[in-house]
Amino acid sequence: MSRMGQKGWLPGMPLKSGTGSAPVSFMTTPPNKGNPFANLNASGLPPGPAAPKSLWKMGKVNLQRETAHRGGKTVIVIKDFATHLPVTVIENVAKRVRSACGCGGTVKDKRVEIQGDNVAKIRAVLEAEGFEVGGVKS
Repeated sequence: MSRMGQKGWLPGMPLKSGTGSAPVSFMTTPPNKGNPFANLNASGLPPGPAAPKSLWKMGKVNLQRETAHRGGKTVIVIKDFATHLPVTVIENVAKRVRSACGCGGTVKDKRVEIQGDNVAKIRAVLEAEGFEVGGVKS
């Protein structure tokens, strides 16, 4: 039986007698051996390309405050997304808004419903994403 009640070899343990060879250690290879790019220097290279622009023109969205059929609870609805935006982009925006507000929400029929009355935070996140925001004022 070996150290800590486990079977097999652990680092720092002596080898069993009669095994004949030491275990292979992967950390004994010098860091530059086998790496053909280790000695390259990037200081003389021109700067890389600029950051890529957004693939989609985000367009304008409207905010709407709703309380109907919600037991008196307030939700902010983000609606009127551009028709060319796929649902996956809208879901990603909804996820960013939910995490920024620290609340729940959902995506229904290209509309995002965010729980609570966090108009200022929602507006800030949407503007940072590149949307022009209209509708409810803070």
